[in-house]
Amino acid sequence: MFTHHTLATLNALELQVYNYVIKNRDKVMYMTIRELSDAVQVSTTTVLRFCRKLHCDGYSEFRIRFRLYLEQEQHQPAYSGVGELIGFFKSINNDDFEHLINRAVDHLLHAERIIFVGAGTSGTLGKYGARFFSNVGKFSSYIDDPYYPVNSDMYENAVAVILSVSGETPEILRLASQFSLHHCQVISVTNNENASLAKMADFNLSYHMPRLLVADEYDVTTQVPVIYILETLGRRLAARLK
Repeated sequence: MFTHHTLATLNALELQVYNYVIKNRDKVMYMTIRELSDAVQVSTTTVLRFCRKLHCDGYSEFRIRFRLYLEQEQHQPAYSGVGELIGFFKSINNDDFEHLINRAVDHLLHAERIIFVGAGTSGTLGKYGARFFSNVGKFSSYIDDPYYPVNSDMYENAVAVILSVSGETPEILRLASQFSLHHCQVISVTNNENASLAKMADFNLSYHMPRLLVADEYDVTTQVPVIYILETLGRRLAARLK
């Protein structure tokens, strides 16, 4: 029901509906369209658009199909996060996602240099990505300092893989802009393809996981999808380097 292709068509407001539905699945089954729109703080028109993008004629059909979808899922412990990860892997198990991965590898294959970029947790994953790509035969480096200077043509014929959950961090957007200015291709890995970083990039991969913040400040959104994407890109790249 929630395939990668379908989720990629949702705009920012519709993704808010999706995230609320996924995190409140038991409640949603008994909510009217007005109650759902009020809970998410969007219009009923937005909820209807969300339903139609999931190939439902209206909200009533969505609730029926959503109930069937839940019945088919294996029950998981509450708050374990396993259900969300299962949903992610189900959503990418299709030709559309395979095509996206292969297109990203096309960008990476002929790059003279690959630079992984991120801040905070994404910076740590960038370091991991650089090591993983180096292990499979494509020497890579990483930048985890959002104020790192990008001011020379050493990035020409390079690809910057920029990691950001929100895709809205000002310092990361500045770096992305600088890379583009110096003729470096940008591949972004974000939680939402409507983010500013995704729109600035030459190519974007997104994973659509419910965003979780502690104290409305510290991002603890799962990064398992990012690790999977990086490792898949690395392995596909290694296969084509032979």
